Amino acid sequence: MRLTKYTHATVTLTKADKTILIDPGAFTPDAAQLLADADAVLITHEHFDHFDAEKIVAAMKERDELHLYGPASIADALTEVGDRVHPVATGESFDIAGFAVETFVADHAVIHPEIPLVDNVGYLVDHSVFHPGDAYLNPGRPIETLLLPVSGPWISTEQAIDFVRAVAPKVSIAIHDIMLSDTGKATSDMFLGENSLTGTPLEVLDIGEDRELTDA
Repeated sequence: MRLTKYTHATVTLTKADKTILIDPGAFTPDAAQLLADADAVLITHEHFDHFDAEKIVAAMKERDELHLYGPASIADALTEVGDRVHPVATGESFDIAGFAVETFVADHAVIHPEIPLVDNVGYLVDHSVFHPGDAYLNPGRPIETLLLPVSGPWISTEQAIDFVRAVAPKVSIAIHDIMLSDTGKATSDMFLGENSLTGTPLEVLDIGEDRELTDA
């Protein structure tokens, strides 16, 4: 399976010529092309940096075979293509485009007590790659590759360290990083990488860079 990192929290997973696209949001300038190339779309939550409803609806209108999976809260924005929008709950397991997917639903991490929380879905793909969305969400499963948020208004270095320790992946890959400068991205490893308190290797990929991932 090949993982490709795009802007912010957007990634694709590809195997056997099939591609799952996760979180094409408003910060991802090539979201329309990624949607055109995807076999299925997974959305972790409704915030604009993870969910560009306008581009998603346009892509699904163009391609009747394109289906989307995400929290029930996104359905109102996708009524025009609602027959191909699949709300997910925690503990579901299903096959999407040849990938085994398991879902874990929790609250979005707290930004401020006065900002309402929204549902956040974490996706475990092929029993090995975990995208937690915007939450320190531990699936309680063996994880090969953790997609680790490293910046944003809800990020806590203390909680991120404890999160990596709890999940105990073999490797973390930095995501949710658009608010970091190049220097900030480069120094993520100082706090969250192998020589930090996590003890886990952290890869910081450039936009469009990919990695071949090992199976669990």
